[in-house]
Amino acid sequence: MTIDPQIEWVLDLIEKSPYPPVYTLSPPAARAQYDETAVKLDIDPAPMDSIVEIALGRESRFVRTRLYTPKQTGEPDPLLVWLHGGGWTIGSLDSYDRTCRGLAAGAECRVLSVDYALAPEHPFPAAVDDVLFVWETLQARTEDYGIDPARIAVGGDSAGGNLSAVLCHEARKAGLPLPCFQLLIYPATDMTGGFPSRKAYANGYLLEAPHMNWFGDGYAGAADRTDPRMSPLRYEDFAGLPPAAVHTAGFDPLQDEGIAYADRLEAAGVPVVKRHYAGLIHGYFNMGGAVPAAKAAFDDAVADLRAALHPELHPAARSASA
Repeated sequence: MTIDPQIEWVLDLIEKSPYPPVYTLSPPAARAQYDETAVKLDIDPAPMDSIVEIALGRESRFVRTRLYTPKQTGEPDPLLVWLHGGGWTIGSLDSYDRTCRGLAAGAECRVLSVDYALAPEHPFPAAVDDVLFVWETLQARTEDYGIDPARIAVGGDSAGGNLSAVLCHEARKAGLPLPCFQLLIYPATDMTGGFPSRKAYANGYLLEAPHMNWFGDGYAGAADRTDPRMSPLRYEDFAGLPPAAVHTAGFDPLQDEGIAYADRLEAAGVPVVKRHYAGLIHGYFNMGGAVPAAKAAFDDAVADLRAALHPELHPAARSASA
């Protein structure tokens, strides 16, 4: 494999950056730094018709969310529930604002970005509980927000991809409506760390071993890392899960477990689009403003989402690689 030249430039830029690694900071300082730096390489913010902050909840429990509407249609709209990345520790509604705008505009759907509880202050399973709470609460509010209940997808990158996969399994177990589609961008699917790529690309490619240890230890705490709610590759039954698109990157410690998860879905008869970007690294989803190959990969994700939410406009998705 050959790394993308613009990715090499990004890595060199990061190496020379005055910002310290997030794992050397306190969690609040790491979040503030990430919110400041994450947008520097991201795409330009797409204009929205409206952006509304919603404390989505019931019975005195609330989770902060942000609803993006690219265009008022007057009809029930499709929706993507977006779960941001950041190792369950950093990342926010603000750091993923441009990502959500781009997804909403490109896929012609609304996007609900979820501000789930972060570790280490709120370790596993707090984030899972928040995501499921939002999902269940949303089902009763679709008419209020002008959402088509038959076209609600879930998606996320890295830790958000992990939570998106877990949501699909846990919603099925709880007898809740399932998402119509799951968009998994370089998802973490096995927290036991046994896949070769976790070692092969553990240094020099943005997501390094100290990051993974800091994120993983803060999130997992004393919990069993084989718990499928933490390591969704460990679920036994994949049959009947929502159609998926699973995107992975070549120079990414998480590539093996992402590919393995896509294979498990496919083996269970779940329709899945598999896209592998051999020259990219973990985190490329937020680099589309500086790296043309990352923007092309982002556009592929938009196309996969659009095809799932507007099936009348698109032929059936097929497996792909890049």
